[in-house]
Amino acid sequence: MMEYKGYIAVIGYDDSADLLYGNVINAAPYPIVNFMASDVEGLKREFRISIEDYLSWCEEDGDEPAKPFPEKLELPLYEELYRRIALAAAKEELDIDEWVMETIEMRLTGKRYPPPTNAEKVAPNP
Repeated sequence: MMEYKGYIAVIGYDDSADLLYGNVINAAPYPIVNFMASDVEGLKREFRISIEDYLSWCEEDGDEPAKPFPEKLELPLYEELYRRIALAAAKEELDIDEWVMETIEMRLTGKRYPPPTNAEKVAPNP
C-alpha cells in the first residue's frame, strides 16, 4: 500500500504487461483513481500525480474532494445481524456504535479499545 495526502492506494503487479499498478481506495466522487508504472519510483510519482489530478478535477467540477476517510461509516445490516449486535451491545452496557467500534478495533489490533467519552463524541462548535 501507498499513502499520499491521506489517500491510500492498493498496489499490484500485472505480469502480462510487466507493470506495477495502483488503485486509490478512498477517492469518491471519482471512485476509480488508478495509475501504472514500470518501477517503484515511477509508481510513487504517478500516485502523487493521480491524487493531484483528482483534487484538480474536484475543484474544476465544483465537487468537494472526499476526505481521505470520512468520519462516518454506514453499513447495511440485515435485520437478524442488527438484532444480535444490539443484544451484544446491551449485554456490555454499550450503545451500538460503541460496541461496533470496539469490536472492529479488537479485530484489527487484538486489543480492547475504550469507547470515546461524551466530549470526544461531540465535536465542539468553532
